[in-house]
Amino acid sequence: MRKIFLFLATILTSVSLTAQQVRPATSAEVYHELQQLRHLTSVLYVAAHPDDENTRLLAWLVNEKNIRTAYLSLTRGDGGQNILGSEQGPALGLIRTHELMEARKLDGAGQFFSRAIDFGFSKNKEETFNHWNEYLLTNDVVWVMRKFRPDVVICRFPPDARAGHGQHAASAVIAAKAFKLAGDKMQFTEHLHYYSAWQPKRILFNSYRFGDRNTTAEDQLKLTVGQYMPQMGMGAGELAGLSRSVHKSQGAGTPSVAGVQTEYFKLVDGDTLSKALWDGIDITWNRVARPDIGEEVQSIIAQYDYKHPDESLPALIALRKKIATVNDDYWRKEKLEEIDNIILHCTGLLAELYTNRPQAIAGASLPFTLHVIARGHNTIRLTAIKWIDKDTAMNLKINTDSLLSFTHVISVPAGTPLTQPYWLANAHMEEALFSIPADTLAGLPETPNNLNATITLKIGGEYFDVKVPLSYKKLDPVKGDVVEGLRIVPDVTVSFTAGLLITQPDGSVATSIRLHSYKDVPAATLTVGSGKLNVTVANLHLRADNDTIVPIFISAAQSKMAGTGDYFVSAQVTANGKTYDKEQHIISYSHIPTLQYFTDANAKVLRKNWKCTVKKIAYVEGAGDYIPTFLRLAGLQVDVLKEADLTDAARLKQYDAIITGVRSVNVEKRMAWWMPVLLNYVQNGGTLVMQYNTLQDMSTTKLGPYPFTLTDKRVTEENAAVTFLHPEHKLLNYPNKITQNDMTDWVQERGLYFATKWDAHYTPLFRMNDAGEDPQDGSTLYTPYGKGQYIYTSLSFFRQLPAGNKGAIRLLMNMLSAGK
Repeated sequence: MRKIFLFLATILTSVSLTAQQVRPATSAEVYHELQQLRHLTSVLYVAAHPDDENTRLLAWLVNEKNIRTAYLSLTRGDGGQNILGSEQGPALGLIRTHELMEARKLDGAGQFFSRAIDFGFSKNKEETFNHWNEYLLTNDVVWVMRKFRPDVVICRFPPDARAGHGQHAASAVIAAKAFKLAGDKMQFTEHLHYYSAWQPKRILFNSYRFGDRNTTAEDQLKLTVGQYMPQMGMGAGELAGLSRSVHKSQGAGTPSVAGVQTEYFKLVDGDTLSKALWDGIDITWNRVARPDIGEEVQSIIAQYDYKHPDESLPALIALRKKIATVNDDYWRKEKLEEIDNIILHCTGLLAELYTNRPQAIAGASLPFTLHVIARGHNTIRLTAIKWIDKDTAMNLKINTDSLLSFTHVISVPAGTPLTQPYWLANAHMEEALFSIPADTLAGLPETPNNLNATITLKIGGEYFDVKVPLSYKKLDPVKGDVVEGLRIVPDVTVSFTAGLLITQPDGSVATSIRLHSYKDVPAATLTVGSGKLNVTVANLHLRADNDTIVPIFISAAQSKMAGTGDYFVSAQVTANGKTYDKEQHIISYSHIPTLQYFTDANAKVLRKNWKCTVKKIAYVEGAGDYIPTFLRLAGLQVDVLKEADLTDAARLKQYDAIITGVRSVNVEKRMAWWMPVLLNYVQNGGTLVMQYNTLQDMSTTKLGPYPFTLTDKRVTEENAAVTFLHPEHKLLNYPNKITQNDMTDWVQERGLYFATKWDAHYTPLFRMNDAGEDPQDGSTLYTPYGKGQYIYTSLSFFRQLPAGNKGAIRLLMNMLSAGK
């Protein structure tokens, strides 16, 4: 019996997009898939970050021209900012990865990544390549080119200063090098175990007008895009607005623009062109000497019935047999996968396999329900179910619109790996590159899902194996059905209740460990340690699905065992010969799936070397940062202000100081009328510390008692020299003496969105600049106002405090203490 193997129906078979149900495509989508079946070509778009891509062009290529298209983002956007919450670094990169994948679901393109880490804004490609290993990233891009085999490669950016960001320029440099090497079988020979060498025909620069930057020219290839697409109910410009607006963590809401626009392209390397991206490239079935298949596809399209896509099934089954005889291995495989998806969609098949638990441990047994339904009028039979742990043979006719239901207890195989991003599974990173645990994972947007049951269907005399993921399903009172992947977790997770610990005056440390067990563990031992320092708690009984909080006290003498400086302390649980030392992190936002990743269970211990003369702080929420959490860890009372608090300055008198969250003026529209209340608080004797804001969508430009102007100026070199403009100033002396030592060990950057013009009432405190650039004095401005103190600072405290940077802590404490 010959079987055809299917995974989930995806737009691009080379890219696995998150999907927990096997669902049919709409009639319009099936029509698009048939149109794409006509074309034997691919386009690869290359840039540096999520949201760098030209979504209008991608949407046009995929949905108007029906061309298989994918975006390769070198990074996952880990170094960006986050207006949704406090996630930074790899956690933010995980959010942005899935925002990009949701965007691809809308515009229909595929998605790839390299192993590059976004280390933050860089001014030029030279700085970028000081962090990135150019050879390894070129390897990654060559891998994707050989895997995806594009005829045309398009870069979003030029390889120079016009790109506006060092990582942008570097993406163009790497793409051009990869273009030259992808077709050389003597380069990156380890790839050839999986893919053949492949030479794209040309590489182009998709030039643009961004603000005052214009890289277009009239001698470049010009294409008109944005035409109305009836099957989408919009043009590519409108679809692009929807797609790009999914990048919610970046505040990237984008207008949907109707009507045609012009895209410009400049040849970088390869074959010349004059009229179209694929000039001189045969993108039809003639490419594999099978014009008969192209004619048959066209015939199916001509007879396609939107109301009855299932009527195309006999012709599609016959066409599939012809495609199976194509001599070209690559296109035979790709087109078989495409037509298999089309056949599946034409049956109207839905299959889902779900349990009522969101997570499980390896070896656990859970009850699952399988639903299968088909909506076509052709005879479809369900002949087998492979439940992972058991096979069930059958021969059931799936009657039209009749739901088949099965229940089965599935045992999750022992040794099933934890559910987590493959690029975060290995904590070892170097040269701003993620560690990739296996060659075959390179380029993939997420970890492949290997927890699937398989149903076998007989359609038109052919057998199809369809994978159905193990899922968790619940009914949400607001959202309705919520279906997500079943997450695999350790037997026990371990976490410190705070990621930063601060020593007591005598040097001791008091903390607690949260242990969550997913099964009964009757005799567990918890060990907390660092080098020679060890604190052990034995005979713990951990009950299934419960938290156990274990107080930990590290004496001053024990703390000295870890050395004289700050140190990291780790925690682990041992039981039944197994060790558990992973902390579980869950990210939950409504626009992306629930995400899970793990880190080693540890915390950083800071030996306190700062003073603070205030006790009661108010916080105005912004885009989310670590400030209130840290201040509470430091022993201060922190109240998050609500609207009622900010309508009457008298309510604010109880606070020694008020600090605003990052980008509060951007994300909180009520700041327009809260600012006068806050400034009145200052005038009456309070201290207000405002953290940075951007120029985007400001609710007010009156940020202080006197005018100043923000720009996009920043200092990205975290070790850039800092000059104290007024060493005698109280903010640099009380209660902590700020020295150059406090300017060491900063992470990612000094600051961003500095002021450039300010009223004479303000005193700038610092001068700094990136190498080769003009000095910037606008990182921190101070002025007395009435009886109080006002401080505006663009220094990146939101990055420094989570990293435990004590120089930044000491400076912030001085700012909060300015009125005492």
